[in-house]
Amino acid sequence: MRTTFMYLFYKSPFENLKRHADKVSECARMFSKAVDCHLDKKCEEFDNLTDEVARLESEADAIKRNIRGHMPRGILMPVDKFQFFMYLREQDKVLDSVEESLYWLSYRPQGVEDEIGEDLEFLVSKVVPTIEKLSPLVDMAMRFFKGRYKEERVRIKSLIRDIRQQEHEADHLERELIHKIFTTIKDPLQVFFLVRLVETIGSIADHAQNASDMMRAMIAE
Repeated sequence: MRTTFMYLFYKSPFENLKRHADKVSECARMFSKAVDCHLDKKCEEFDNLTDEVARLESEADAIKRNIRGHMPRGILMPVDKFQFFMYLREQDKVLDSVEESLYWLSYRPQGVEDEIGEDLEFLVSKVVPTIEKLSPLVDMAMRFFKGRYKEERVRIKSLIRDIRQQEHEADHLERELIHKIFTTIKDPLQVFFLVRLVETIGSIADHAQNASDMMRAMIAE
């Protein structure tokens, strides 16, 4: 009875958090398509895909503001509010980094060097799964906080480990790619452009892991 009563108070914030996470997942798909399109050099949909990401980011921002602006001070929640808002902050930074990556990529409409393009696609393929896992992570958390079943906590922790492992792989690939850029690209402006691009793409996975780490803190016994 106590669990049901508590759930009435914290249901809305987590529902909006899930809506925000769903926008993140949508952005992940658009991000992957946009990068592939830009590297293809013949694709003409890059600007449209970038605009779609910007639209999703704007919608997610509205959800974030709604969460922050409509949570009563005395609301009862199963987690620390600071942890909840820190999770939201990191999940939102995923979107910011996705949008920033595409805007930065747009500054070079002629495309990226072939010897780097394939590695860039591989980096994106490692980063995107970390984003896509945030929506199911929030979904699992909602079920856990509703009933606090041990099995659900185990599943959440397993998903968090997956995100951490994928971020580690993306981080390793990011370092290797930056090293390759410095050793193969001669134009200093190109080096600057590519290194910043790679670092920004890598930060997407960093924020996804930060969000998952905060979720780990929220479900701690």
